[in-house]
Amino acid sequence: MATIKDVAKHAQVSTSTVSHVLNKTRYVSEAVTEKVLTAVEALNYAPSALARSLKLKNTHTFGMLVTTSINPFFAEVVKGVERRCYEQGYNLLLCNTEGDFDRLRFNIDMLLQKRVDGLLLMSDELVNQNIDIFARHKPVPTVVMDSGETHFPADKIQDNSYRGGYIATQYLIKQGHTNIGCIHGPLDKPTAKKRYAGFKQAMLDANLIINDHWIVPANFECEGGAVAFKALYAQGALPTALFVCNDMMAMGVINMANELGLSIPDDLSIIGYDDIKIARYMSPSLTTIHQSKFHLGQQAFDTLLDKIQTQRDTDLEIQLEPTLVERSSVIPNRQNT
Repeated sequence: MATIKDVAKHAQVSTSTVSHVLNKTRYVSEAVTEKVLTAVEALNYAPSALARSLKLKNTHTFGMLVTTSINPFFAEVVKGVERRCYEQGYNLLLCNTEGDFDRLRFNIDMLLQKRVDGLLLMSDELVNQNIDIFARHKPVPTVVMDSGETHFPADKIQDNSYRGGYIATQYLIKQGHTNIGCIHGPLDKPTAKKRYAGFKQAMLDANLIINDHWIVPANFECEGGAVAFKALYAQGALPTALFVCNDMMAMGVINMANELGLSIPDDLSIIGYDDIKIARYMSPSLTTIHQSKFHLGQQAFDTLLDKIQTQRDTDLEIQLEPTLVERSSVIPNRQNT
């Protein structure tokens, strides 16, 4: 196996010149650069990532922690992070918690022991358990996505879920709906709590009554949406429109509505949240609130890289604004026309 000394000898330059060419740490003339790269190719030289990290005191690796879910929302965020890692020459270590607190702590310890340069965290357990991930480790630059308050220093990037919930409900009201229900996620999750709060505020601003029978909790998954809607249906009279606080639950609602012989949107208008890729291909295509998952991942990477490169001490809080996507699952309320 060729070494950096072999490359230097082949190219007739110093080992430091080879290092500068490969790491782009100093200007080297085009002629010398070409000689070095030719030698690298001729000798099939592969630089040692471990040696490089020891010398530069970084690993060029980020750790990312997510709560495992069948929701493609997470996959689209990870895709944005991975794209940026590839573009900037970083490695990514991806870990799942599956909602398990012990697994969360194990993964955090593992990532920090591997001396990652920074952390990207997207896990509600961090908030729910009130933990300080750096209690036993030297802090590293960290970005938390789509979560609430943390007990450790970190930049935060999140969707304005309150605003999104308000926009969704306001849209239903503008379509003439006054009898509106809501299937929300677990209220111990900050995103679910804020979306539901936005719903309530929009109803309050429009002087509309919130019917408690039409407010049903679920778990942010397809099955949860189906079970929640079946429970709502069993109570008797239905609202004319329903704000379902994520697209996965909305899929479950639409499926259960079909099983119960209801037509969407003729019998019930539905608006979701997230705008996952499959939302446009559902039947009917889902009107929803869009948040850019891919951009969220890219923004998280860029923010983390900025914190590392600038060595800033302050923590940023970045809020991405949601937008409405109109499709076919909502129609004007005929009862008011």
